[in-house]
Amino acid sequence: MSKLEVKSLDIEKVPVIDITKLCDGTDPISVSKELHKASTGLGFIYIKGHGIPENVIKSLRDEGLQFFRSNETKKIEVKISEKHRGWLGYGGAKMQDKAKSDLKESFLWGCEYEKEHLIDNHPLRGINIWPEFQPNLKTAAMKYFNYADKLARNLMRGFALGLNLESNFFLKTCDNPLSRASLVYYPNQPSELGDDQYGVSAHTDFGVLTVLCQDDVGGLQIQDINGDWFHAPPIKDTIIVNVADLLSRWTAGEYKSTPHRVVNNSGLERLSIVLAFDPNPETMIDPKDIFGKNFQANEEPITCGDYLVWRFGKAFSYRK
Repeated sequence: MSKLEVKSLDIEKVPVIDITKLCDGTDPISVSKELHKASTGLGFIYIKGHGIPENVIKSLRDEGLQFFRSNETKKIEVKISEKHRGWLGYGGAKMQDKAKSDLKESFLWGCEYEKEHLIDNHPLRGINIWPEFQPNLKTAAMKYFNYADKLARNLMRGFALGLNLESNFFLKTCDNPLSRASLVYYPNQPSELGDDQYGVSAHTDFGVLTVLCQDDVGGLQIQDINGDWFHAPPIKDTIIVNVADLLSRWTAGEYKSTPHRVVNNSGLERLSIVLAFDPNPETMIDPKDIFGKNFQANEEPITCGDYLVWRFGKAFSYRK
C-alpha cells in the first residue's frame, strides 16, 4: 500500500483513554487496565486528561514556528551538538538505511541544568543550547517539558499497575533521566518528490515512551498487524502516546512498539512537539525483573544508555 492509499482511523486500534482518575489517584486501577489493553494492541493511545494546559502548548507552538521560519544563518548558531541538543536541519535524520533522509527540521532539548549542577556523564545528556535571537523559546520549551514529563511519569505508573507491578517500577531510576524533547517541523511535501519521500519514514521509536502533541494539520500514519497503514489524525483535547522499543523490550514484547511514519501533503506547514521519555542511562532493561528470574527472554539485558547510543548512531548522520 502506498502512502496515498491509507485507511481512516480505527478507534478500536487506537483508543481514546481518559487518565484523569489515574493522575488524581481516585481510580488508577481501572485506567491501568485500559492502558494495558491498548499497549498490548498497537501501543498507540489518544490520551484525554493529560494535564498540559492549552496555553502552554500554544506558546511553544508559536515559538517553534517562529524559530523554523527564521533565516538559516540564525538557526545554524544553535546547530546540533554532540550531546544531541539544538537545531538539526534537513537531511540530518534517516530512520531506515535504504530510505531517503527525512523531510523535516528539529530543535532538541532536555533537562535544564545550571552549569554548577550539570550532569554530563553520558553522550546524550548535557547542556541545552538556546537561540539568543529568540529568548522566549527557552521559557516556553521548559514549561512544556516539565508538564510532559509529569504526564509520562503518570503513564509509566499506569503501565506498571497494568502489569501487576508496584506503581513506581519503571521510575526507580529516573532522578536524572535521558528524556529529551523536540520541536519537529515538516514543510509541505510536493508530489514531485515521489512516493518514497516521507516527513519521517516508517520506524519504531527508540526509547521507553513517546508523548506526541500534534497540530491540526495531521499526517501521522500507523501500520497495523496486517501491514496496512491508517491515519491517526489529531483529536481535540488529546495527546498521542506510544510504546517505544525499550518498553517493548522490557516487557518481552507484551507491550507493542509499532511502525509509524509522517506524510505532510496537506499544503500547510506542520509542527509536532515530542517528548521521548527515558530513565537514567544505567537503568537495566531486563524482562526478568518483570516476569521472574527464570523467564527466558529473546534478547540480552541492556542499559537504557547503551541502547540509545546504538540507535542514535544509526539514525543521525552527524553522529557518524
